Amino acid sequence: MCNVEIINKYKILNQNTKQLENKMKTISIILLVISAFLNFKHGWDAFRPSTPEQAEMMSILGVNEAIMPYFGIFSVLIGLMLLHPKTFFISNVLRAIIIVLIMTLSLKAGNYKMALIEIPFLAMPLLLILLKYPFKFN
Repeated sequence: MCNVEIINKYKILNQNTKQLENKMKTISIILLVISAFLNFKHGWDAFRPSTPEQAEMMSILGVNEAIMPYFGIFSVLIGLMLLHPKTFFISNVLRAIIIVLIMTLSLKAGNYKMALIEIPFLAMPLLLILLKYPFKFN
């Protein structure tokens, strides 16, 4: 192989790498927006009166109605922390811990369906940790 062919292959590889990085950044931005939205929504819902289905789910998990505003504040704070680069990692760790706690309480109550439903929501903060914060600031 001559040097020109090696340089051309390197340029193609470099372009493919940049395209992959752009796709991963786009996925990371989409997951970040969805994740922040879900945190804000769950935080807001914690302050509203619970529906009969929510009340039943909370009783199954052993969660008291009086503690819900604290969960709401915590959820909104995590949503805000997600948007800041310095607290991005810890907010995703906290989200993963909360989801594992919900899964644990569900399994303890014998509700395997609820625990299985939480698996994709557990994958989201773990993927965000893997993909890293999508916005670069100098």
